[in-house]
Amino acid sequence: MQIVNAFRRGISTFTVTGLLALGSLSAQAQSTANYKVTPSNADYIAADTADSKTHVMFANTDAAVAARKAGIKIQNNEASSAPKNAASTIPLVLYPADLTFQGGPVLTTTEHHAVYLHPNGVCPSVSSCWGNPEGFLRDLGRSQFIHVVDQYVGSSDDNRYTVGFNADVSFSLTGNMLTRGDLFAILHAVASATNATSYTHMYHLFLPQGIDTCLSSTQCYSPDNPSTFYFCAYHGAVTFSDIGHVIYSVEPYQALPGCHVAAPRPNSELIDSTNSVLSHEVFEAITDPDLNAWWNRSSLDLEGAEIGDECQPLYNAGFLVPTFRIGRNTYEVQLEYSNSGHRCVARPSDE
Repeated sequence: MQIVNAFRRGISTFTVTGLLALGSLSAQAQSTANYKVTPSNADYIAADTADSKTHVMFANTDAAVAARKAGIKIQNNEASSAPKNAASTIPLVLYPADLTFQGGPVLTTTEHHAVYLHPNGVCPSVSSCWGNPEGFLRDLGRSQFIHVVDQYVGSSDDNRYTVGFNADVSFSLTGNMLTRGDLFAILHAVASATNATSYTHMYHLFLPQGIDTCLSSTQCYSPDNPSTFYFCAYHGAVTFSDIGHVIYSVEPYQALPGCHVAAPRPNSELIDSTNSVLSHEVFEAITDPDLNAWWNRSSLDLEGAEIGDECQPLYNAGFLVPTFRIGRNTYEVQLEYSNSGHRCVARPSDE
């Protein structure tokens, strides 16, 4: 696959390998997981031959700006320069343009599953480490905000995006880096245990504070290494040879410069930053789960951008996003792009 623009350069197509030692809102996050899982050797074997495509949410960092201006792409586990006709045309301020349908599948309905990672036993409390992402997903699923996707998926029914089981994943980790192979082994372990795959399920892997992850040697979530701190999160699809297709997002810790939302943060820096990035990935996974459905082809500067990318204010002292009601609660969360309104909106009535 040839990737020749900045937002499509946020897509990686790869086969993974990895090594890991085995071993104030509506409702509080569940204290007891529905599933408790530890990845096995079999999960790593499955991850070794897994095919995946990934679309990143750029971080608000110098490394992300430099990589995009240099025309960096990520493909087949390597970083290289983009073709000359994709030279540095990406502005520092993004101007939305309508998304174009590429013919791929969308998620008319799906069930969210939170997967909380506990390397070396850290983060026993969901609320102290991530806030209440499941509570936010429940509010989002019964809000007007989620109906912004109706125009892209061809359905306007209520309660199409619900919250299902969750899982705790415990393992031993040397250092602070989770590879793609680690994450896919974890995803395989959970999806195998639950027997829930394909387009009607979406997994969100939450990483605790202090844990890094990379897509290449220079394209990472790495707050402790600013030179490679390129993305805040990503979504994608992975196909395992035994259990099939799995839709997922990877959600590192967001309450820090580069990924956090700016004040006022009505709930807290942790809660609003976690939920804003999670919302970004959810909307994009619904409208472009396999990275071949809805994205921008109408603007050279924005080609490849998905529904959330076009409304993500970049390169400020934090992501300047609005505060508004989603379901039963008020959150500070970025808007999403509407083709009908030709702008970023919080609900269909804003179009």
